[in-house]
Amino acid sequence: MTYKEIINKIKPNLDRTIEKFKEELGTLRTGRATPALIETVEVECYGSRMPLKQLAAITAPEPRALMVQPWDTSIIKEIEKAIVSSRTGLSVAISGELIRVNIPSLNEESRKELVRTLRQKMEAARVSIRSLREQVWKEIQEKERSGEIREDDKFRGKDELQKLIDEYNKKVEDMGGAKEKEIMTI
Repeated sequence: MTYKEIINKIKPNLDRTIEKFKEELGTLRTGRATPALIETVEVECYGSRMPLKQLAAITAPEPRALMVQPWDTSIIKEIEKAIVSSRTGLSVAISGELIRVNIPSLNEESRKELVRTLRQKMEAARVSIRSLREQVWKEIQEKERSGEIREDDKFRGKDELQKLIDEYNKKVEDMGGAKEKEIMTI
């Protein structure tokens, strides 16, 4: 096994880290309403807990409002209860077979708090990426010690690995920077 094969093995894990980070960014509230704000809310129904996106269609017809249309209207009260208890500051109103979720505008203090949360999520993504880098670097070193990889290849592998990690860290920075800008836009 070459150092390139070892490095290529972590690309799917790095991609998963970026995808998870992207999902977490979607749950952070900005000035605009997006279905991602509530689609992962756990609803107690049918004897278990299910994410809202599996129980209803969620749309954003207006910049500050979401519409939730349950596929089974008998669970409308459970959905309302789950949304109210999961997110502070969201007002929920039932109108017929629809649930309207109003998103209040953010004040300066809540924007700063969201940016702090965003930075924590960014750091968690970077920690995950660093952890993957450490695993691969250890594997490359073990292969070199056992004679499967030459010493020159070990250092080439280290350089290539670092380039890959830098690339993924840049993705995290770019996505986080864009989200921060979105949060701070009034």
